[in-house]
Amino acid sequence: MAKNRTKRAICEVVSPRPVEHSTLDLLGFLVDARQGLLATAMNAGLEVLRVMLENDRRRLCGPKGRPNPDREATRYGYDDGSVVLGGRRVAVRKPRVRTVSGEEVPLPTYERFNEEDPLSRRVLEQMVLGVSTRHYPRSLESMEGVVSVTATGSSSVSRRFVARTQRQLETFMSRSLEDEDFPILLLDGTGFGEHTLVVAMGIDPTGRKHVLGVVEGSTENEAVCRRLLSNLVDRGLPVERARLVVIDGGKGLRKAVRNVFGNWALIQRCQFHKIQNVIEHLPQGKRAWAKAAMRKAYDSEPAQAKRRLLELARNLEAHDGAAASIREGLEETLTLLSLGITGALARTLSTTNPIENLQGTLKRVSRNVTRWRSGGMALRWAVTGLLEAQKSFRRLKGYRELPALLRALDARIGSHENHRTVVEDVA
Repeated sequence: MAKNRTKRAICEVVSPRPVEHSTLDLLGFLVDARQGLLATAMNAGLEVLRVMLENDRRRLCGPKGRPNPDREATRYGYDDGSVVLGGRRVAVRKPRVRTVSGEEVPLPTYERFNEEDPLSRRVLEQMVLGVSTRHYPRSLESMEGVVSVTATGSSSVSRRFVARTQRQLETFMSRSLEDEDFPILLLDGTGFGEHTLVVAMGIDPTGRKHVLGVVEGSTENEAVCRRLLSNLVDRGLPVERARLVVIDGGKGLRKAVRNVFGNWALIQRCQFHKIQNVIEHLPQGKRAWAKAAMRKAYDSEPAQAKRRLLELARNLEAHDGAAASIREGLEETLTLLSLGITGALARTLSTTNPIENLQGTLKRVSRNVTRWRSGGMALRWAVTGLLEAQKSFRRLKGYRELPALLRALDARIGSHENHRTVVEDVA
């Protein structure tokens, strides 16, 4: 035992335990050396690029100093060039090659490293995360004193963002919907400055959400909404398909749905918006009572819900606006109840909450924009935000109840269409 204690004491003297300030000193050294490490890594990478460019020229021209009468290209010195690296353009010395007839020959490696797409992707990502064009250079690793960099000015960043989002908008608005099935549509509008954007979201039979389209206008009127739905139809969305359309109650949206889909669509009015519309016509003392009464009605059976809402409207006759709001579109606020849908799916689709969460992402992505110059600008930012929001979409709450909803839709709308066909045949 004495021998072991002696050995342990010797080890502690020879190999003392590290103290806290030693660790802090090491971290401080690493922080101080960061710029040097970055410079070393950058210079090493540029040296590898230089070797690759020279290898391209060697393959095209043959070994240097060995004349070849059958060669098709010759060396032609160097030129100032640049490549995309780390969200900016970095100056490089570019080897030049010309054919025997004097035409410039591009180097494959230089063409690949000179592509604009990586730079445009980085710009788009930074803008989505809330970095302004003016502060874009500060979001990148500093390379001051390491290499000469360009393409980080606010004007350059803005031009790349506009070009990238314009291509993104064109692709988004021309996507085919022919191979997709969306028995549920949610439509809602939001404001971007003086512009109104109406967005369409589709729910497929498995409960997954998809952004289908967006249109810009001055107001959420019927012509603007119909333009959105017509675009969806032109891209392959079938009209003759039993469908549930969830809207916030806007008259323009409702009229557009009827004009485009006719009797093939059932409309579910947002119950939350309906409650808000009603209580806005009431004094403060009656608002909580009216809200509780409407919520209780919406949790009832269809016939009982209708009876309770009409009774509430009679009790509020002294407030004409509230009573009229309850009666207006009453049946459409009970569409899901009339189809026998309850539970999580009914709670989800009885409001426009799924698409309004999408609108929140639009506001976040575009929060740095202070002036909307045109409708095209609003659309570009809207599509950028919509695609960003789509990355985090989850399945619809209550998606397991979707088969029951689809069967109920087919039974309800199918019976209407069969009845209309019989009437037309008799006529």
